[in-house]
Amino acid sequence: MSPSLLTPWSFEPLQVVPTVIVAALYLRRTRSLAQRGQPVTAWRQTAFWTGIGLVVLALNSPIDSLGEEHFFFLHMLQHVILGDLAPLCFVTGMTGPVLRPVLALPGVDQLRKLAHPLVALPLWAVDLYVWHVPYLYDGALHHDSIHALEHFLFFTLGCFMWAPVLETLPAPEWFGTGMKLGYIAVVRLIETILGNIFIWSGSAFYTVYKHPAEWGISPVHDLNLGGVVMMAEGSIVTIGALAWLFLRLAAESELRQQLLEQGLDPRQVRRAVRYGRAEGLGS
Repeated sequence: MSPSLLTPWSFEPLQVVPTVIVAALYLRRTRSLAQRGQPVTAWRQTAFWTGIGLVVLALNSPIDSLGEEHFFFLHMLQHVILGDLAPLCFVTGMTGPVLRPVLALPGVDQLRKLAHPLVALPLWAVDLYVWHVPYLYDGALHHDSIHALEHFLFFTLGCFMWAPVLETLPAPEWFGTGMKLGYIAVVRLIETILGNIFIWSGSAFYTVYKHPAEWGISPVHDLNLGGVVMMAEGSIVTIGALAWLFLRLAAESELRQQLLEQGLDPRQVRRAVRYGRAEGLGS
């Protein structure tokens, strides 16, 4: 039978159970906070549940089976969902109060070091490139445990990569909005280099795929399409992130100037604006 995007969805416990557990814990925590008068804003909750939906789409829809057996470009779609889009939504949906019970667990607080921008970015970049080395890429498709590890690292390191930008937990003082702009530019440069390698390659890197003749996609064309998927997703996210950061930078500059004109201490103003604590500073 020819592969189709209408292939039934798969709900293997190994893929479904972790997602269900995380969703249930988030729902329980947000309800508990709402009862205490500390509700998580609707837009953050919407972002989180969008992230959960993206994880389900990547792991349980035909994208998973077709990407494992037949098409690199669909596997790349799965990777950008798991490693970029879903983590972005997931981290956006988090707040300090939501994470407090997790951070209170022994040893977990030490993991915050992985969200430091000078740690998170290199880890994310190395993970992205290493898993696309043909030997490891093919190995992941042949061994379920390695494949699960690959997906886990894509998602987890994607969360750490986005964490200093969104600052669910405070990033270093020096990592202000201007630095975030540069950080996003470096992230996309790293992704662009890999995407262009796939787009302009004249030979296929991966030998595991069985390309159905009726789809009319050759192995090389499939690889090129994978690069297009990576570049397209990265471009859309980058435009959105940069637009948000530019608007935030302008708002912070205006607020900082207003507070300085009131004769307040420049360092105090800088820190207050940097961490979003300027309300009441000038009163």
